[in-house]
Order: sequence, then structure tokens, then C-alpha cells
Amino acid sequence: MLRRDSDISRPDLTLMRAQVEQRNAMSPFLKTSSLMIYHGDVLKIRSIQDNTVDLVVTSPPYDVDIKYANYKDNLPWDQYLEFTRKWLSRVLRLAKPGGRLCANILLDKNKGGKQSVYADITTLAKQVGWKYKCTIVWNEQNMSRRTAWGSWMSASAPHVIAPVETIVVLYKDSWERSRGNKSDITNEELAEWTNTVWSFSGEKKSKIGHPTPFPIEVPKRCIKLFSSKGDVVLDPFLGSGTTLIACLQTSRVGIGVEINKSYCELALRRLKQHGLSGTD
Repeated sequence: MLRRDSDISRPDLTLMRAQVEQRNAMSPFLKTSSLMIYHGDVLKIRSIQDNTVDLVVTSPPYDVDIKYANYKDNLPWDQYLEFTRKWLSRVLRLAKPGGRLCANILLDKNKGGKQSVYADITTLAKQVGWKYKCTIVWNEQNMSRRTAWGSWMSASAPHVIAPVETIVVLYKDSWERSRGNKSDITNEELAEWTNTVWSFSGEKKSKIGHPTPFPIEVPKRCIKLFSSKGDVVLDPFLGSGTTLIACLQTSRVGIGVEINKSYCELALRRLKQHGLSGTD
């Protein structure tokens, strides 16, 4: 006969939950004095304590049928939104009060049905408890996207394609943070990066060896603009490791979670190429 929670004494229940947490904890794939990679699912991992992350920087799956090694990127839209709700809730728990989230997401998508990706994800983020600060438009300067005319030289059914992505900036509880660690952003960077349109090229898949890499410039700007030296930065969808490379370059404590082991290995190789040495 199964026991209900009400049948279990409080000490026993606490012990049982602690045992579950322990089973879900895992040794890091990579551990140095300032960087860690976990091979696992951010929805299940319990190796990162709640209320410990200063900044989350990530580019989540977009549900556009990207051929990832072990993730289905063509979910029905309602299932994708439920997955999105779960990871947004999870990283909210991990963030400190005053913690921030920078999510690089599509403005909208056509593949699998027209959907307002940015609007839907931003709405979900606010529903689970994130507060909205601003949106940065990243102009990738990629005009090769302008290939889907819909109806040639006709107003009957044209496609409108924006060759941009967005970086939505959110926060937990309060935007103002105590002046603890030292900021390292220059006056010139602050003046340029607080312009809400960023213009630089994307990253080439063939160069990186990952289906959806983003350039180091994205996490580097987010990290320097919205965190301080020594802060803890988390990427729950690490991919090819770009966010941790930016952490390495900016003296942040970086944590990455990646469900695919081959991408963990790719991230480690790239970190070594960018000067990482001395793993535990």
C-alpha cells in the first residue's frame, strides 16, 4: 500500500526529499576554479543551488525543427510552450533576488506554423514570475533570409521576414542591485550597448560544429552590461559553450548545462582553444 505525504512524519518526509535531491545531483563534466559544465537536463539537475545565480544568458531551442542530436525541436506549439514555462520557472528559482535573464530568441517563426516566438516566451516569462526590463534587437545583417516571397510581386499572400533576433532582458524581484563586485564595462561600451539595436554578424555552423551557434559578442555584451566581475553566470542550454567562453574572457564564474554529451565535449574543446587550462 502506497503511503501519502500525510502519512509520513515531517522528519521522514524531509529525509526522503533530501535523498531524491541527492540522486539528482551529479558530478560536473568539467570543473575548474571558475567554470563548470554539467551534462544533464536543466529541468532535472539539482547540483546548482537555488538563489545562487546572478545572470542567466542563453539561447533556448526555438522549435523550428533543428536537427539536434538528442532533442526533438518540432514539438506541437502547446507542448513547446509548456517546456518553455518549465525552464523559465527553473532558472527563476536558481536566480538570486535581483538576478537577471538575457534570452536570445526569435522574433517569430514560419516553420511548423506561424508563431510569435518572442511575444509568447516573454508573456510566459512574466507569468512565471520574471519581471520585464527591456528588449534588445540583434540585427544579424543576414539578408540571405529574404528568400520566401510567398506570392511573387503580388499582395495576395506575401511573407514578411525580419532578419533580426531579439534578446529579452528580465529580472527577479528588483532591478537595482547592491554595489558588490566591480563592474568592468567601459564608458564607450556602455554608450554603444545601451542602444537597443545591436548590429553584428551571426556565427557560422560549419566553423563551430553545432547547428545553432551564436557569436561570442552576444553573451559578452550581456555579461558585461548586466553583471559584475566575479558574478555567477548560468547558461541552461550551453550548446557549443559560447557563454562560458565569454565568462572566461570577462572573469565571471560560469556554469553551463547541456543535455548532449557530444556538445559538452565540443564546449570543452572550444574553451581550451580560448585559453582554458587546469581542470579538476
